[in-house]
Amino acid sequence: MAHHPSAKKRMRQTVRRTAVNRARVSRIRTFVKRVETALATGDKQAAEVALRAAQPEIQRGVTRGVLHRNTAARKISRLSKRVKGLESRPL
Repeated sequence: MAHHPSAKKRMRQTVRRTAVNRARVSRIRTFVKRVETALATGDKQAAEVALRAAQPEIQRGVTRGVLHRNTAARKISRLSKRVKGLESRPL
C-alpha cells in the first residue's frame, strides 16, 4: 500500500489510465473483428469498407500508446493482404 501522497496519486492515475487503455484496445479489436467477419463471409465490398474503418483506429492506437507501431503495421498489412486475396478466390 502506498504511503506517500504522490504514490497514492499515481495509484489513482494508474486505475483511470488502465480503464481508458482497455477501452481503446477493445475498440481496436472490435474494428478488426468486423474485418474478420466480412472476410469470413467472403464479401469483398464489406471487407474493404471495414478495413478502411479499421485502419485509422489501429493507427490511433499507436498514437495513443496502446499498440506498438510495428504491431499496427503488421495487423494492417495482414488484413489488407487477406482482403486483396478475396478477389482472386472463386465464390
